[in-house]
Amino acid sequence: MPQPAPAPATATGAPPEAVAPAEAVAPLMRGVAVLHRLTEANGVLSLSALERATGLARSTVDRVVATLARMGYVRLDGRDAILTPRVMELGNAYLAALRLPALLSARADDLADALDESVSLAVADGDGIRFIHQATRRRAMSLSFRIGDLLPAERTAPGPLFATEWPDEQWHSWHTRRTTDPHNHAFPTVPPPPQNQRNDKEFVQRTAEAASTDYALDDQLIEPGLVAVSVPVRDPRTARIACVANVVSHTSRHTAASLRETLLPRLRAAVSAMEDDLRQAPPPHPGPPPAGLAIWTGASKQELGRDFVESLARGLTVLTAFGEGRAELTLTEVAKATGLARATARRALITYEHLGLVTPAPHRTFALTPRVLSLGFPPLSRTSLPRIATPHMTTLADEIQETTSLAVLTERGDEIQYTARATASHVMSVDITVGTRLPAHGTSMGRILAPSTGDAPPPYALTDEELEQGVRAIAVPIHDRTGRVIAALNAATHVARRTTEECVHVLLPALLSTASHIETDLHTASRFNRFPLT
Repeated sequence: MPQPAPAPATATGAPPEAVAPAEAVAPLMRGVAVLHRLTEANGVLSLSALERATGLARSTVDRVVATLARMGYVRLDGRDAILTPRVMELGNAYLAALRLPALLSARADDLADALDESVSLAVADGDGIRFIHQATRRRAMSLSFRIGDLLPAERTAPGPLFATEWPDEQWHSWHTRRTTDPHNHAFPTVPPPPQNQRNDKEFVQRTAEAASTDYALDDQLIEPGLVAVSVPVRDPRTARIACVANVVSHTSRHTAASLRETLLPRLRAAVSAMEDDLRQAPPPHPGPPPAGLAIWTGASKQELGRDFVESLARGLTVLTAFGEGRAELTLTEVAKATGLARATARRALITYEHLGLVTPAPHRTFALTPRVLSLGFPPLSRTSLPRIATPHMTTLADEIQETTSLAVLTERGDEIQYTARATASHVMSVDITVGTRLPAHGTSMGRILAPSTGDAPPPYALTDEELEQGVRAIAVPIHDRTGRVIAALNAATHVARRTTEECVHVLLPALLSTASHIETDLHTASRFNRFPLT
């Protein structure tokens, strides 16, 4: 199991006392720092705020952001830099290499349904824990963290379980961190500890109890009202903890004691089934690594000149060389997968090892660490289809100067519900607000989403003054990762502005291109996440 550097990270992601090796790639470290700061700011910061947060010169921030935008990892909205779903491919590389979400998430989801409580899977990250899967309950009082969030071990239920396997140097690192950071500033996703926080001896005692009982409780350690119970999922080959399954509730539903008495047996049964799944899992089948990345970065440098930081882009491609069946790679394998020179790949790996994003593995190989999830994953792990689609729809509306809308089929099956829209600047425009429901049969998007019985969804649908006199609309489907149609995108116009031929020959190609961009982001974001369509 890859383990990152244990100490808290600085703006660059490196332990504060660490000095960068001479061969570390400085632009790559700056790019990682920008991604860290955007992540901590929930995915959006102004360029001036990035300058202050990272301590980098404004010209450097501009060049780093321009490079990340070229890679599709951020977008610029005025002077704001905003993380995009594509940056999740970095965290996806780690999760795919880990394999645990793919092998165990269905069990966690089933347990959440059976208990009607939120269920998480967590891995160790130094003296903290990081979540790799969430099966949440949609309630007014939400009780879950985001995938990739980092929590201090001593304030969680999984923490004592992982601590049962800590070597002496890890305990020393933990004591040092507790002394230098008593208010958990290195863990921005959790509130500060209460004034009457438990002392270090209590965590040591909780760890001893976890070693004896093979479970652990969180009795309002994160914040008042939150309780949890955890059980370790052990790797059948080594008997070491692969991850921890965690059930989270609220004191209005359970006390910590009642979690232990009523839910712990069912959690243990689910964990036993998870361990059987790990035991019976077939060897991973590596998919194709990314191709042509070195050529793409060279072409981007040629086009954008000094605004494109090629060493940053090439360094980030190294992370995507890892994945399912490629959990541990040699330097030669990384260079071959990315198309980079060995020297370039080596310097990137040295940089990532310094930042705690890569760790040496047996047989002269390297592996990603859970800290890769800190590069943009948490704020995007709870995204929704409308949030993914809206920036693309705004670009489309500006391009074609027509209002664009997104809709899904309601549970009734004979209505569509508008979930997102982007307007064009016309005095006379189609004005249907988000949330509106309409009969499916009379709309272009409805004909995509609810075709006639026995018919396959059409590749596009055109309605001509059927919804309302003067309104002409054309729609195309949005597909999920399995190819299933889950939504429809349309452009609506007035008959005096566009003929039916113009709708087909002008609007349709733009719609199809936008749908493709939405699907690309959707497929990246949904690889290890469930998210709402509305």
